[in-house]
Amino acid sequence: MSKDIRIKRGLDIRLKGSAEKVLSQAPVPGVYAVQPTDFTGITPKLLVKEGEHVLAGAPLFYSKDDERVRFSSPVSGEIAAIVRGAKRKLLAIHILPDKEQKFAEFKRPDGSDREALIALLLESGMWPFIRQRPYAVIANPSDAPKSIHISCFNTEPLAADVDFVVSGSEEDFQEGLKAMKMLTSGKVHLNVDGSVPVNSLFEKAEGIQLNRFKGPHPAGNVGVQIHHVEPINKGEVVWYAYPQDVVAIGRLMRTGKADFSKVVALAGHSLQQRKYFKALPGTPVKSFTDGQELNGDHRVISGTVLTGNKAGMDGYLGFYHSEITVIPEGEEPEFFGWLIPDPTKFSNSRTLPSWLMPRKEYALDTNMHGEERAFVVTGEYEKVFPFDIYPVQLLKSILVEDIEKMEQLGIYEVAEEDFALCEVVCTSKLPVQSMVRKGLDMVRKELS
Repeated sequence: MSKDIRIKRGLDIRLKGSAEKVLSQAPVPGVYAVQPTDFTGITPKLLVKEGEHVLAGAPLFYSKDDERVRFSSPVSGEIAAIVRGAKRKLLAIHILPDKEQKFAEFKRPDGSDREALIALLLESGMWPFIRQRPYAVIANPSDAPKSIHISCFNTEPLAADVDFVVSGSEEDFQEGLKAMKMLTSGKVHLNVDGSVPVNSLFEKAEGIQLNRFKGPHPAGNVGVQIHHVEPINKGEVVWYAYPQDVVAIGRLMRTGKADFSKVVALAGHSLQQRKYFKALPGTPVKSFTDGQELNGDHRVISGTVLTGNKAGMDGYLGFYHSEITVIPEGEEPEFFGWLIPDPTKFSNSRTLPSWLMPRKEYALDTNMHGEERAFVVTGEYEKVFPFDIYPVQLLKSILVEDIEKMEQLGIYEVAEEDFALCEVVCTSKLPVQSMVRKGLDMVRKELS
């Protein structure tokens, strides 16, 4: 039985430069990078040394807080460099890939042994694909989640088309769903876009709860979906994953090999060629943009424009990202720019004529059109924030570090991505997402 849910509050930002639905194989780079900074809330402990040879799926480091949670190499090859930053913080592990890839072999569990499945996912390095609310961190394997949610669409600007990226992986997806059902005694929820015909891969899945969501961004955020299906109370845990994560887990179950390959969208109106690539996490950005000329300054993002990380041309594809996005930097100031009714500019209000053209696509840059100022109540957040939560009050409780008030105002239900639109419309130009992450880390540390 499916459930239909309509999201009324939110905002669709339509940008030019979506990836064409053409799939290519990314060129094999000379080096891959595994970045511990991709994983929120972990302190890494190294297991390898420079010059050592590793197999694809072999562990590189583990979490200091839980030694069972390991992080594996996406390729076989030689450890070329271990990059550290201030106070010897581990930033990256560079791996020179073998010409012929060799995989570590893992024994697949028989039957429906949940503990054996968890052990396999931990040993192979696939466990980080499974994350949890509250806190939006890697799930604790000792927990028993009340359910698992899989968001099967993405409403962010220029995001990869989920139906396209999972096409051809039907068998692995179904195997991965079987694993998801073994991990919880509750329901496995597939949350799909109810405004378009549902992909048969999702609609025909057995033993799951299908939820159809309609509405503007952030309807595709798993946090919004959990909030409207089964809000999280203190002491409860819900796990979540995404379709390509499920495919990777299913591939492990079927073959016994940890294959981290995924389909990645290259998008952004700054690029002449925009398409999809099959690649591995840790692939250099230059492997995707090779041969394309970029005039002027541009921001290269691993992920989407709202929630991705600034990577630069010398950066690498993040572990959780399925997009590389390139847009112009907006460094040039505009004299009285807000007074000019320019139809090429976008606004959530009626300050500009963009409200008369709701289907128009825009070529936007990174210009914030202002600087940080006093945090004032304007009512703008509430228009784009589809939670039954007071966003401004929650952010102010984070600023004053009032953990009890954070709990009362719903900190357990949100993550930084859920506040991305608040950051876009923020009159005070505040780094809202980093503020939310600070609050989540504070509560997690206090209650651990």
